[in-house]
Amino acid sequence: MLIDSGNNADSHTVINYIKSEGISKIDILIATHPHEDHIGAMDEVIESFDIGKFYMPKVTTTTKTFEDLILAVKSKGLVINTATAGTKLNFDSQIESEIIAPNSTSYTDLNDYSAVIKLKCGNESFLLDGDAESISEQEMLNKRYNLKADVLKVGHHGSSSSTTSEILNAVSPKYAFISIGKDNDYGHPTEQTLNK
Repeated sequence: MLIDSGNNADSHTVINYIKSEGISKIDILIATHPHEDHIGAMDEVIESFDIGKFYMPKVTTTTKTFEDLILAVKSKGLVINTATAGTKLNFDSQIESEIIAPNSTSYTDLNDYSAVIKLKCGNESFLLDGDAESISEQEMLNKRYNLKADVLKVGHHGSSSSTTSEILNAVSPKYAFISIGKDNDYGHPTEQTLNK
């Protein structure tokens, strides 16, 4: 399973790494939401590998990056499966995997459409939060999902609009990691999130 692909400029890094691991087929490919830093290299990933199932939330944008992704999907003849809460991702008998967000069909912020994935492998569990903001996090809490996880991928690059105290308490992770670009223009991660 591959979740997101980084920026447009990251395609060679992502593709070369996957190939170096001896992988030629991606059973599950997920575009969490259509921002360039998440789907930028996905068109080239699709062109470079055999793809099993492809998932992304039901939302569109007018960017060239999104257009490139859709053209690659069409060119490869892939079906777009809508990433919605409650979708089980069965690709390995030893891994339990489920999409637990988005839980609504309409948001004002593209980030809240983010596919959030809960993985369990043996005794270890992971919550991969995409760029889900506090609105999506509150929906997950309201739905009473089992959010407890050993490892948390902190939402939206450690921004202040994500990873509320309530979600942190529910997940109660041993480890948390933040995916960010060094010295990024957004000031991520925020000191507020790091302190939490």
